[in-house]
Amino acid sequence: MAELDQLTQAYERTHPRSAELHLRAKELFSAQGATHFSRVRTPFRPYISQAAGSRKWDVDGNEYIDYVMGHGALILGHSHPVVVEAVQRQAAIGFHFGDNHPLEVEWAGRIRNLMPAAERVEFFASGQEANQMGIRVARAFTGRKRLLKFKHNYHGWADELCAEGSAGALDSEVTVIPVDDLDTLERHLSSREYAVVLIEGGGGRISGRVPTSVGFFRALPELTRRHGTVLLLDEVVTGFREAAGGWQSVVGIQPDLTSIGKAASGGLPSGALLGRADVMAVLSPDAPRERLVVHGGTWNAVPLTCAAGIAACDLYRDGVPQRLARERADALRRQGNSVLRRGGVGARLYGRTIVHIYIGRLDRDPADDTDPPTTDIGQIMAPEAAPIHKRLDLHLLTRGIASMRGEAFTLSSAHTKEDVDVTVGALEESFQALTREGLI
Repeated sequence: MAELDQLTQAYERTHPRSAELHLRAKELFSAQGATHFSRVRTPFRPYISQAAGSRKWDVDGNEYIDYVMGHGALILGHSHPVVVEAVQRQAAIGFHFGDNHPLEVEWAGRIRNLMPAAERVEFFASGQEANQMGIRVARAFTGRKRLLKFKHNYHGWADELCAEGSAGALDSEVTVIPVDDLDTLERHLSSREYAVVLIEGGGGRISGRVPTSVGFFRALPELTRRHGTVLLLDEVVTGFREAAGGWQSVVGIQPDLTSIGKAASGGLPSGALLGRADVMAVLSPDAPRERLVVHGGTWNAVPLTCAAGIAACDLYRDGVPQRLARERADALRRQGNSVLRRGGVGARLYGRTIVHIYIGRLDRDPADDTDPPTTDIGQIMAPEAAPIHKRLDLHLLTRGIASMRGEAFTLSSAHTKEDVDVTVGALEESFQALTREGLI
């Protein structure tokens, strides 16, 4: 217990200005002073004042190798100079025209070139909005109401997108089933009452903390088409991160609708719904009144975001950022797992450009370390591991590593070999400390 207290006290001593801001924030924001559920931490997350490349600095001058990366948005790293230049140039001539403009056409054209499934493009202020519109479009197109989604997939906080049973949410038309169960899926779809199947690209929980087999993804287009249901692939995280063409290009499918966000605009707020022209036709004013979907939004395709999106998409096109991020992620997993094995620790790293941290029973040690060390999703999502992840998060922060809640490392093309080496050292020290504390 003494060591536990010492860690928190040492963190508070080295973060005095963050502590002051946190006290003020608690009087302003209901979620213990945080503006996002993942930033709720004891005693508090650092308050960041600057970022560049793979690094960020807090108000107390502490430096971190950053693996939050804008919650996955920054595959190019912080403040990529090409994106910065595009934003600065556009800011000087107009933030918001409140009208049609050339940049929205250019950006949509680049998205279509990268993702051929984008016969039509509709812009939003966030990926969650794109998911919400995808559901409404599917309902208008099919004339059906029900939504089918998968356990442990994350699509946002809105009513029908959030976890089953969430307080205050209305979801009477939603069915949630396990992934990788084609028989159960077909049994539901055969009722022909489902407008849409919604699934998270790359696997559940930010690109695969809860894995989904490639075979399952590949079976979805034909199965949904057979039963007259729209397939909506949520690529808010994986779009332009997994590959220039997104997760759909990795597994070789073409969904009816795709939602993107995060990386689409190089780090500025954005979302887009992409899809088949006939499905998206319900957004046209020429659609029959009973099927017409009207879409407004002050922040849809604002010039500033479009300028950033064009610059980012041009950088994504050759696949180099994705390849560099994957190389660094591969090295982090390989070196990190070597350290964990050597220390006899019940933990492993797995995933792709987002490296997930598993803590728990090891049922296997797969040769392919993109796979987790268990097939038991209950173990992967075990609530009893949550306090250990939180503690790991604090240990890493004190060693200059900003992870995603002690649950994942989000890599970018800006991360270096040195970053990986330092991170592996910090990870080893942190797990040694957790062992001394009796937490693992």
